Amino acid sequence: MASTINASTTGVGGIVTSADNTGNIDVQSAGTTVMSVTSAGVDVTGELDVTTNLVVNGQGYSPTLTLTDGATINWDTDSGQVATVTLGGNRTVAAPTNLESGAFYALEIVQGTGGQTLSWNAVFKFTSAVAPTLSTAAGAKDYITFRSDGTNLYEQGRSIGVA
Repeated sequence: MASTINASTTGVGGIVTSADNTGNIDVQSAGTTVMSVTSAGVDVTGELDVTTNLVVNGQGYSPTLTLTDGATINWDTDSGQVATVTLGGNRTVAAPTNLESGAFYALEIVQGTGGQTLSWNAVFKFTSAVAPTLSTAAGAKDYITFRSDGTNLYEQGRSIGVA
């Protein structure tokens, strides 16, 4: 018979953990659940710091975040390292917020009706200091990947005119 925890307990640093008879466990800090363990897996809200190796059996990925199209396109990288935007006109990409040094970021750019252009904030650093010329056909997709130093995003690759 498996053992279960049937009550809330206060752990180190005021972290409260609770479990029910189904085997689900929640870890809370300041009244907010920051980690849930269920039979479906482990969900972590916020940042998970690992001081030794992290082994992922299966897929490790960042779901694609859809950015809001507008005159200026904003990207909060805390919401996702992989993003897509469909251009509805000529646009400018603002400096993304919450960049992490050493992190990789990817952006998919989709032409709406076609022919839209994109201007880039100075934090975007491109190969040979030249921003890519986007595809122009309606529905065309371009992909650009970057590596961050925490302040700037350095182009690591581009795939122009994929679709």
